[in-house]
Amino acid sequence: MEKKIVKVGDIDCGADELFVISGPCVIEEESVMMKTAEMLKEVSERLNIKMIYKSSFQKDNRSTVDYYRGPGLDEGLKMLQRVKDEFGFPLLTDIHYPDQAAPAGEVVDVIQIPAYLCMQTDLNVEAGKTGKAVNVKHGQFLAPENMKNPAAKIASTGNENIILTERGYTFGYNDLIVDPRSFYHMNKLGYPVVFDITHSIRKYGIPSADAKGGAREFLPVLSRAGVAAGVDGVFVETHPEPEKALCDAASQLCVYDLEEFLKPIIEIHNLEVKYRA
Repeated sequence: MEKKIVKVGDIDCGADELFVISGPCVIEEESVMMKTAEMLKEVSERLNIKMIYKSSFQKDNRSTVDYYRGPGLDEGLKMLQRVKDEFGFPLLTDIHYPDQAAPAGEVVDVIQIPAYLCMQTDLNVEAGKTGKAVNVKHGQFLAPENMKNPAAKIASTGNENIILTERGYTFGYNDLIVDPRSFYHMNKLGYPVVFDITHSIRKYGIPSADAKGGAREFLPVLSRAGVAAGVDGVFVETHPEPEKALCDAASQLCVYDLEEFLKPIIEIHNLEVKYRA
């Protein structure tokens, strides 16, 4: 099946040019959000790579009720709008409930369906109805080829602006393993495919602020393997001071390290495109 090109702002997702989804895991204070956006803008310009700014107004799957969950829909969307107004990024945020789709769609360019919720019919349908691009995370319980099912739910609304994202599947206890076969299977579905690198190194069941809650040492090898396998974009959560982040502190990449992190990935992608042709 020929791959569909999904237009997000000035980005042709699914074309030969690699794109990046990046930003803090969850919306924090304005200084964090703007500092991250400023650095992402600089990296985008220096490396000539297109970026989508990502941050969540709500994280509804935290391990305990005591963990920070974000500012909520209204305040979160206002913050994202400020980022767009100042830096011009296309925006991505995730939703957890069907009634969040329409208001989110008024601000962001991509609505994301979390992995745990990827088969929720109402959530997919309401996201599709917005007409915005919909990024569906691959659920840990679903075979990669069966991502055709949530994609079909979105497409039933007449919206085929769909992106599929791999983020590892559950294996053993509290761990995620990325199966490279997933990239092959999801590419066959005809939609752009993204590799969520930073979530794939999370150690679930361990507090995200605990250094043992993530394995950053695997970021380079996993990212390079995924790009060599033919993904269209990479998803890398970034923060100015990851150790102080209010969510996923153990797995986010320091935004000041992003440029050097991306350089070999871009080279590998360009080689992959050359040999694919």
